Amino acid sequence: MEQKVLNISSIILIEEISKLIKSLLNGKALGLDSILNKVFKVVALSIIKDLVKIASYCYANGVILKRLKKNIIIVVRKEGKKNYSFLSSYRLIIFKNMLAKVLKKYIVNIISKAAEEHRLLL
Repeated sequence: MEQKVLNISSIILIEEISKLIKSLLNGKALGLDSILNKVFKVVALSIIKDLVKIASYCYANGVILKRLKKNIIIVVRKEGKKNYSFLSSYRLIIFKNMLAKVLKKYIVNIISKAAEEHRLLL
């Protein structure tokens, strides 16, 4: 069987990161960094080049900063359930770092594009 090598660029484009930041929903809860998405979108415009440098370094070197790995997960009971012994009776609320959310979306997009191009998903 022939093996294919995926050539995925480690260069992160400012336009792509900007697009992902703009796609964040405004009405969401604060992340671990205590920044609202609405505020992050505005601030990110002035520091986008620095964000892309950080993202490029992390991506190219396979490094994830400890601060970006931290999450807080809160488990909340769904109202009106008859039996709380089922997992479906609970809702998870996950607080993440804003930059981590953007980087994750970016990497998922890269993997999805590569999988489509090379017909890895049937």
